[in-house]
Order: sequence, then C-alpha cells, then structure tokens
Amino acid sequence: MSVCVGLWLIVKENVVANVIIVGTQWGDEGKGKIVDLLAENADMVVRFQGGNNAGHTMVVGGEQFICHLIPSGILQDKTCIIGNGVVVDPAVLLKEIDALSARGVDAGPQRLKICEKAHVIMPYHRQVDNAREQFKGDKKIGTTGRGIGPAYEDKATRRGIRFVDLLDPEGFAEKVETILDEKNFYLKNYLSSETLDAHEIIEEYQAYAQRLAPHVTNISVVINDAIKTGRQVLFEGAQGTHLDIDHGTYPFVTSSNTLAGNACCGAGVGPKKIDAVIGIVKAYTTRVGQGPFTAELFDDIGDAIQKKGAEFGATTGRRRRCGWLDTVILRNAVRLNGLTGLAITKLDVLDGLEYLKICTGYEYRGELLEHFPASLKVLAECKPVFETLPGWPEDISGIKKLADLPVNVRKYLDRIVELTQTPIDIISVGADREQTIVLKNPFI
Repeated sequence: MSVCVGLWLIVKENVVANVIIVGTQWGDEGKGKIVDLLAENADMVVRFQGGNNAGHTMVVGGEQFICHLIPSGILQDKTCIIGNGVVVDPAVLLKEIDALSARGVDAGPQRLKICEKAHVIMPYHRQVDNAREQFKGDKKIGTTGRGIGPAYEDKATRRGIRFVDLLDPEGFAEKVETILDEKNFYLKNYLSSETLDAHEIIEEYQAYAQRLAPHVTNISVVINDAIKTGRQVLFEGAQGTHLDIDHGTYPFVTSSNTLAGNACCGAGVGPKKIDAVIGIVKAYTTRVGQGPFTAELFDDIGDAIQKKGAEFGATTGRRRRCGWLDTVILRNAVRLNGLTGLAITKLDVLDGLEYLKICTGYEYRGELLEHFPASLKVLAECKPVFETLPGWPEDISGIKKLADLPVNVRKYLDRIVELTQTPIDIISVGADREQTIVLKNPFI
C-alpha cells in the first residue's frame, strides 16, 4: 500500500526495524526531539559517536530536558546505550544520571548501558583542549573545551583509556602515571599551562568506576541479540554531517565521523542490519563557531530567526549564526548518508516572514558548482544562488495534518523535496513532542 501526498510518495508496505538518525547541517538540527519522538516505537536507542560536546534538547509536556551523553530515548523508558564510538566524561555522565533521577527518570544499569570499549575523557584531555585554544589565539578552531578532540587523538595513537581499563584499578593507575608524564611535559613546556597530579586523577576516577561499573558491558552483543529477537533499534548521531572529520568543512569540524556509516562501527553492528536513515533538517541553516557558511544572513531577518528560534548552543550557550536553508549542503548530506527520508524541524520559526529564500547552488568565479567543494578557499569565494518563495503569515504551531498547512508552507516543503529528491517523513512545527506531523514513521 502507498499513498501520494503532494510530491511525496509515502510507502507503507514494509515495517522498518533499525533506523539511523543523523544531522544534515552543522549540528543543532533538532535531533533530540525527533529521536525522542521515534523512540516511542523503538525498543533500544544507541548513541554511536561524539561526546559531551553535543547536546540534545527535548520538550515533553512543556518540561525541558537537556542531555549531552545519555540518548534521548531515556525519557521513553527505553534501553539506552552509549556505544564504543563515543568518548565519555564520567563526571558529566554521572551528573546527567543524577539530574534525571532527581526528576523521576530512571537511568540505572538496566536502562542505561555503556560499552566496555568506549574511551574515557581524562582531566588532561580537557586541560590540553583549553590550553591549545588559548595558545592559538585568533586562529583557534572554536572547540567546546570538553576534551573531545584530545581524547580521540589518544584513541587514534593507541594511548587512550577505555572503560574496560577504568575498571581495572592496577592497570588504570599504571596507564595514568605513564601517560601523564608525557601530557605534563607538553602542558608545561609547550603550552605554558598548569600540570596535573596523577594520584588525584586516579583517586577521582576510581570513584567514578565504582558507580559506573554496573552499566558497563559488551554492547555489540546486547544490540545484536536484540535485533535477532526482533527488537527495533534507533541509532542516534551527534553533531551534523558537515562537522564530520572526513567529509565536513575541515578543519572546522568535530573529531569523529558523524555520518550514518559510522553507526555500524560506533555500535558494533553490521551494515546489513540497517533499514533506514533519516536526516534531520532545520527549516533554515545554523552554525556555531568558526568556519564557512555560504548562505549566512547578516541582516534583520537573520537576527529575527536567531531570536525566535532561540538559537543558542545547548552545550556552549554560544549564539548560532543563522542563514537561509542551504540545499547544496543538504544534497551533500543525502548522498553521504544514503538518506531514505527527511525530518524538517523548526518550520514554525519561519512564520510571519514575507518571503523565504532557498540556496540552490554556489557560484564560484562565474561557474555554478554542482557539488559542495572541499577547499575552504573556494568556499570563501562562493556566492549563494538563491531562489525566492512566498512566506506565510499564519501561525502553524498548532497544526496536526499536512493538508491543513498553508499553501505557501506546502510549496516550501515541496521545493525541498524537489531539490533533494528525498521524501519528507516528519515535520516539526514546535518544540513540544506533540507539535509534530508524522507522515511516515519508520517503525510502523
């Protein structure tokens, strides 16, 4: 059975079991809300990359929840898993567990599981992160200072500490003492920063180990056993496609692979287990920190979108740069992630605008670029090619059906489908879980 809605063919024959959620822009697309929404029909939610440099905001019944490490499905009473691809600050994780518990949300060992192979963020990672940014001055990348990048560095150079190491007191102490000799030398002699004490770190982290030990397990076995028994799994990515270490606007990127393909590696499942990939698309485009942004707005409209959309980072509190929807990067995300559907968020923020623009291409020295360029020098010279569409004066935040959306809203959505050749599955018209139009739920 299939139904045709406007330009979108919504197919309903197959029930999808395992779904990946990724951001299509530079993060902050509203993944937390969509994951929270879809988690109702999933049995398990898995975070597969990043660290507490990402934040997801969920609003349920007018009550706001912000998490940085714990998957959004925790509010839906689902099994939540932190995969091996995540780097974990134990202090931050325990703070989240305690905060949720204080609000009546269970994040105990039966609900929240941590991969034994996940790497641990250490105090020297944070120290190095912040000292480097100060050292670089005007040339800084704009890191969150959470130690994410240095933790991934140690992982790549085989000097990282995993949860399986953290739970081995003698082995952990030996690793810390050995690694800290090198880190302190670097901090003192190159970055002119304060050094750290090994004994204090060991004592602090052994306390974390005692509390977190019941949560630690082989999550690859847990996830694959769940799939074998017909349970549905939702894989939750952090940041966005264009912050990917390989495919993003390097070096203004995060330190992990944010693409859908990393869900398999970061959770320990095979690619044949994945049935759908949904890309989260903010109805306009935002970016935090440094880096190119071709469709960026520098006028009153940009300021109005920023204010109405409350565009401040959930992790850093930094003001997000705002611009028109950029379908150049969106088409790039469709290809890189193999997107099967889109979820449009914050559509209501555009209410009341007289007109809207969509960036359909980049002009570079008189040439229309077909693909998103890798060179930052080229990007810096690119000019956006805009297409103008009529806006809508109506408040759409209370609308529950696609057919009830104003004509100009549907024209805007239709154009997104045309430019990306990808159907829209979900439309968010407000912050609350209930303010959502679901055209296709991959789990139903």
